[in-house]
Amino acid sequence: MSFYGYPRSDGSVGIRNYVGIIATVGCSSDVAQDISNQIEGTVPFLHYQGCAHLQPDTKLVERTLSNLGQNPNLAAVLLVSLGCESVDVDSILNNIAISGKPVAKLVIQEIGTISTIAEGSRIARQMVSDVSRIKRETFDDSNLIFGCECGGSDATSGLVSNPVIGAACDRLIENNGSVVFSETTEFIGAEHLLTKRAESPEVKQRILHIVDRYEKLILSWGADMRGGNPSRGNIEGGLTTIEEKSLGAISKGGSKPIKQVYEYGERIKGKGLFIVDGPGLDYKSMTALAAAGAQVILFSTGRGSPIGFPFVPVVKITANPVAYEHMRENMDVYINIDEFENAETEGQLLYDEVVEIASGKLTKAEVLGITNFGGIYTFGPIL
Repeated sequence: MSFYGYPRSDGSVGIRNYVGIIATVGCSSDVAQDISNQIEGTVPFLHYQGCAHLQPDTKLVERTLSNLGQNPNLAAVLLVSLGCESVDVDSILNNIAISGKPVAKLVIQEIGTISTIAEGSRIARQMVSDVSRIKRETFDDSNLIFGCECGGSDATSGLVSNPVIGAACDRLIENNGSVVFSETTEFIGAEHLLTKRAESPEVKQRILHIVDRYEKLILSWGADMRGGNPSRGNIEGGLTTIEEKSLGAISKGGSKPIKQVYEYGERIKGKGLFIVDGPGLDYKSMTALAAAGAQVILFSTGRGSPIGFPFVPVVKITANPVAYEHMRENMDVYINIDEFENAETEGQLLYDEVVEIASGKLTKAEVLGITNFGGIYTFGPIL
C-alpha cells in the first residue's frame, strides 16, 4: 500500500509539512507561541523544561528537543532560546541540522522580546514560503512509523481498541514499516509478557530495567500506583489495578518481536517494533513518540480525550458507545463493540484510515485546532 508524503533530505518521509517553532526552555515558550501565531504554516512546541535540572535531565531535554526537530513532519525549524538556560541551544541546532532541513535560532536576551517576535516572524515567513515548494510524492507504506498511545482508558480500551491498534501495527510491520510504543508505567504487572517477545536477552533485560526503574522511583516517594495510575476515571471505567490496565495497554503494541528499547527522547533506528521509555501521562508520552520519529499516533480512549499534538496527527479510536456519543467530534474511529468480530478485521479498517491521514486527511484534533502543549518528561527534581 502507498501514501502521499513529503520527501526529506535524510531519507525520511513527512506526512505534514510544518515549520516548527520550538522553545528551548519554558521561559521562551510565550515568545515561541507569539511567533507561531503570526505565521500560518508554523506550529509551536512549548514546554516548561530546559533549565534548573540535574545534568542527566539536561541531556534528556537536549536530545528530546533535537529529535523532535528531526521529526519528518517538520520541514524546517526555528529555535527560540532565552539565552541563559541549562540546555545548549547550539548543540540542539547542530543535531537538527544533521537531518538536512533548514534550522535557525533566536536568543531573546540578545535582542529583546519584541525584536525576537519580529525577527522570528520574518524568518518563519521565509521558511514557510521555501518549504511550500515541497510537493507530496508517492511512497510505500514501509516509510511509515506508527506511535501508539492509550489515554482516558476503560475496559473497552483493553478488550477492543488497543488490540485493534495492535493488529494495525502488526500489519505495518509485515509491510516493513516501524512501530513504537511507550508508557512504561503501564507495563507493570505485564512486563513478563513483553519479555517473551524480546528479540534478544539484552532487550529482555532492558524491558525489565525500565520497569524496575519506575517502580523504584514510585516507591522512593512512599507511594503506590493506585489513584494515579489507574486514575479515578480509569477505575470508574472498570480498571481497578495497574495489572488490569497494563494487560490492556500492552496489547496496542501488537504481537511482533520487540527489536530494541530506547530511552526517553531517543530516535529509533531500523524497522520493526520498538519501545521507548516514558510515562503514562499522555502529552509527555506522545512527545517521546514524536521524538522517536513517529509521523502519526494511534490513540485509544475509552473515557474520551480531546488531546492532540503540535505536529504529529493523533488518530483517536474508541469502542465505548457512551464516549463516542458524548465526544464524537473528537473521535476519528468508532468500533461498535456489539458488532465487533475480531481485531484483525477492524485493524485493517484502521490501517486504511491511517494511510488516508498520512496522505493528508485531517484528524478531528487537527480540524478542531487541538494541538496541545507538548511537554517533556524528566526524572529528577527541578532545582
